[in-house]
Amino acid sequence: MQDIEKRSTPMKITSIDVFDFAKCLNYEDCAPICIRINTDAGISGFGEVGLAYGNAHYAGVGIVRDFGQLIIGMDPLNSEAIREKLFRTTFWGMGGGTVISAGMSAIDIALWDIKGKYYNIPVYQMLGGKTNEKMHAYASQLQFDWDLEDKNMNAPEEYAEATKKAMAQGYTAVKIDPVGVAASGNWQRTRQDPDWRLRGQLPKNVLELVRARLKAVRDLSDTLDIIIELHAFTDTNTAIQLANYIEDLNIMYYEEPVHPLNAVSMREIRENINIPIAAGERIYTRLGYRPFLENRSVNVIQPDVCLCGGISETKKICDMADTYDAKVQVHVCGGPISTAAALHVETVIPNFLIHEEHSYAIKEGLRATCKYDYLPEDGYLTVPELPGIGQEITEETMKKTWVYSVK
Repeated sequence: MQDIEKRSTPMKITSIDVFDFAKCLNYEDCAPICIRINTDAGISGFGEVGLAYGNAHYAGVGIVRDFGQLIIGMDPLNSEAIREKLFRTTFWGMGGGTVISAGMSAIDIALWDIKGKYYNIPVYQMLGGKTNEKMHAYASQLQFDWDLEDKNMNAPEEYAEATKKAMAQGYTAVKIDPVGVAASGNWQRTRQDPDWRLRGQLPKNVLELVRARLKAVRDLSDTLDIIIELHAFTDTNTAIQLANYIEDLNIMYYEEPVHPLNAVSMREIRENINIPIAAGERIYTRLGYRPFLENRSVNVIQPDVCLCGGISETKKICDMADTYDAKVQVHVCGGPISTAAALHVETVIPNFLIHEEHSYAIKEGLRATCKYDYLPEDGYLTVPELPGIGQEITEETMKKTWVYSVK
């Protein structure tokens, strides 16, 4: 911890460093983009752009470089004023969307990290203190196994074996996408299989294999919580068809069954199935969540701290959801900084449901990029108690990444 003296004059942001992990990690599908905001007081704060996966990586690097130059010289303690500047004066800020919100998220997280270090307290204490002493976690994305290397799970017994690995580590909840890997073994986002039809009407071969995969997992335990992830591969009709076909397997909730921004279709699905609906990974800001909460189409919201606007906006979204009695599972699918930021929100909010421990989070290379290794113990996590968010990139990692500086 830096020894910081309180100042009589405001701090100023002097520079922003953008770290592109694609250079130092060998994962084709997970390369975090992190930032460090530096100040004239010697305090630096870390944040993460929520585009570690998918096909918007370089846009994530670029948006922080674009927005970063606009906040040089501003007081980092005035995070709301900085958010308003980016929202209202950049033209695109008010339009939002994935890349814009991801850039604003990284900046906001780093500003909270600076605040915590300045006041020498963890971020959660500035958000309202602990409501949840520890956070129940689930093992996420078991269609890729639960191990140090990913592979596509195909046969039902493979899904069961992956689940056994997670249960052996103390997890009592898992999340599986049972439709994303076709019978051929191809992951449908990267290589679509015409014989594995997921929209319009699910054919018998799809229904039977999907159910067999889930049944193999359910047969391991009557008390295991099973979350289904659909990644919006399905449409309204097929999501309803599938949910009714596997309803007896006691599913905890049903994630992204349809286009993530379609509140009307999401509502139609909810009205026709008996499994709770979850969504939010690709919904941004309070404005994005508003229609889903107002039409009661989701039971569980999944804001990503590194995508939906940062710690500030995530806390506001969670508070808004609480007025509709919606529960929260913060979406976490990035590097160790994203995990730390999520934990600070989750420990505070009264409508917290469960924490996502993604399969990426157990990979040794990704864990080694930062100073602290926060992993569940017996299926539970606790919030970092260090000042700020309690996570920083290691000096060794900084030397290995591509670095872009804004001054």
